[in-house]
Amino acid sequence: MTRSEIVRVQQYLRNVFGTDRIMLKERKPKEDSVEVLVAGEFIGVIFRDEDEGEISYAFNMAILDIDLPLVAGVPPE
Repeated sequence: MTRSEIVRVQQYLRNVFGTDRIMLKERKPKEDSVEVLVAGEFIGVIFRDEDEGEISYAFNMAILDIDLPLVAGVPPE
Protein backbone atom coordinates (compact mmCIF):
# COMPACT_ATOMS: atom_id res chain seq x y z
CA MET A 1 0.00 0.00 0.00
CA THR A 2 1.22 3.48 -0.76
CA ARG A 3 1.69 6.06 1.99
CA SER A 4 -1.32 7.94 0.61
CA GLU A 5 -3.52 4.84 0.81
CA ILE A 6 -2.39 4.13 4.37
CA VAL A 7 -3.21 7.67 5.52
CA ARG A 8 -6.60 7.66 3.78
CA VAL A 9 -7.64 4.24 5.11
CA GLN A 10 -6.46 5.20 8.60
CA GLN A 11 -8.54 8.38 8.51
CA TYR A 12 -11.55 6.42 7.25
CA LEU A 13 -11.27 3.98 10.19
CA ARG A 14 -10.85 6.83 12.68
CA ASN A 15 -14.00 8.48 11.33
CA VAL A 16 -16.06 5.27 11.28
CA PHE A 17 -15.06 4.16 14.79
CA GLY A 18 -14.90 7.65 16.27
CA THR A 19 -11.38 7.46 17.68
CA ASP A 20 -7.97 8.83 16.83
CA ARG A 21 -6.33 5.92 18.69
CA ILE A 22 -6.34 3.81 15.49
CA MET A 23 -3.01 3.66 13.68
CA LEU A 24 -1.94 1.74 10.58
CA LYS A 25 1.62 0.43 10.40
CA GLU A 26 3.51 -0.86 7.35
CA ARG A 27 4.43 -4.56 7.28
CA LYS A 28 7.87 -4.52 5.67
CA PRO A 29 8.69 -6.24 3.34
CA LYS A 30 5.00 -6.93 2.53
CA GLU A 31 3.47 -4.24 0.36
CA ASP A 32 -0.12 -5.49 0.08
CA SER A 33 -1.12 -5.05 3.73
CA VAL A 34 -0.75 -3.03 6.93
CA GLU A 35 -1.12 -3.78 10.64
CA VAL A 36 -3.98 -2.16 12.56
CA LEU A 37 -3.24 -0.96 16.08
CA VAL A 38 -5.53 0.62 18.67
CA ALA A 39 -3.73 2.52 21.39
CA GLY A 40 -0.56 0.70 20.35
CA GLU A 41 -2.09 -2.79 20.62
CA PHE A 42 -2.17 -4.97 17.48
CA ILE A 43 -5.74 -5.94 16.57
CA GLY A 44 -5.58 -7.06 12.94
CA VAL A 45 -4.41 -6.64 9.36
CA ILE A 46 -5.83 -4.77 6.37
CA PHE A 47 -5.17 -6.33 2.97
CA ARG A 48 -5.30 -4.37 -0.30
CA ASP A 49 -6.98 -6.10 -3.23
CA GLU A 50 -7.14 -4.99 -6.85
CA ASP A 51 -9.55 -6.80 -9.16
CA GLU A 52 -10.38 -5.61 -12.68
CA GLY A 53 -9.12 -2.13 -11.86
CA GLU A 54 -11.20 -1.78 -8.68
CA ILE A 55 -9.35 -1.45 -5.37
CA SER A 56 -10.75 -2.62 -2.03
CA TYR A 57 -9.39 -3.11 1.47
CA ALA A 58 -10.28 -6.07 3.70
CA PHE A 59 -9.88 -5.83 7.48
CA ASN A 60 -9.05 -9.17 9.13
CA MET A 61 -9.30 -9.32 12.93
CA ALA A 62 -8.86 -12.50 14.94
CA ILE A 63 -10.46 -12.63 18.41
CA LEU A 64 -9.22 -15.31 20.79
CA ASP A 65 -11.79 -17.07 22.96
CA ILE A 66 -9.66 -16.43 26.05
CA ASP A 67 -9.92 -12.67 25.43
CA LEU A 68 -13.74 -12.65 25.50
CA PRO A 69 -15.29 -11.22 28.69
CA LEU A 70 -17.92 -12.99 30.73
CA VAL A 71 -21.31 -11.36 30.30
CA ALA A 72 -24.04 -11.50 32.93
CA GLY A 73 -26.86 -13.80 31.88
CA VAL A 74 -24.87 -15.41 29.06
CA PRO A 75 -23.32 -18.76 29.94
CA PRO A 76 -19.80 -19.44 28.63
CA GLU A 77 -19.58 -22.31 26.17
